[in-house]
Amino acid sequence: MSVNPNKALWEKGDFTRIADSMRNSGAALVAKLGITRGMKVMDLGCGDGTTAIPAAQLGADVTGVDIASNLVAAGNRRVQEMGLKNCRFQEGDACNLHELKDESFDLVVSIFGAMFAPKPFDVANEMVRVTRKSGRVVMGNWIPGDPTLVAQILKISSAYTPPPPEGFVSPMTWGVESNVIERFVSAGVPPERISFVRDTFTFDSPKPPPDLVTAFRQFYGPTMNAFEAAEKYGRAADLQKELETLFNSQNRSPSKSATSIPATFLRVTVVR
Repeated sequence: MSVNPNKALWEKGDFTRIADSMRNSGAALVAKLGITRGMKVMDLGCGDGTTAIPAAQLGADVTGVDIASNLVAAGNRRVQEMGLKNCRFQEGDACNLHELKDESFDLVVSIFGAMFAPKPFDVANEMVRVTRKSGRVVMGNWIPGDPTLVAQILKISSAYTPPPPEGFVSPMTWGVESNVIERFVSAGVPPERISFVRDTFTFDSPKPPPDLVTAFRQFYGPTMNAFEAAEKYGRAADLQKELETLFNSQNRSPSKSATSIPATFLRVTVVR
């Protein structure tokens, strides 16, 4: 069996190094979701727990699912170190959550996770399937063409990488409301139960913007691929410069030696 290219992409780097800059926003987002003690929550594409762990800290019974075995292991280490007994991480594919039963969860969350899975209609179907009746699905998705950080990182990176294979569906299509509606309607959700708000996720680091660029270059799969492709054509320095310009121009930290960059995303809420 061939390795799932998505698994290879997210195991390639070490997303925990990027996630370190996302912790505060992860907790702030989870605080808005009305999580109560004993609620059954799944975090899909959970990484090492940026949103799963804050949900568990609010008393939910949390299952984190990610395709990357290194991130699942990192998440399980974090909850063990924190003594959280109500949060566990396991490997799984957002396109086929065969190990999870129908209607198992009150809330299914996927913040910049499931959007990267290759079969969006299957993803919508699976998220709806495992959510109980009148439960919710909440997604955070980057928006194509948005002027803020992550959409621009992915746009800049794509200019340096070879064209994707035929049939490839861009993850950014999850940031377009009409696509989201189409996918969830095909999973049996009436359109009036799908709503959208623009929200902000801030990347915070005690280091200056060029250091955060270096973290993306060394540890974030899509950027790593872009640099590998750029190096073949002697263009890695151009890519580095473009990203540093982007990060510096978007930095809102009052200190030049720290980074605080807000990024706009589409928050999707689906009521089953």
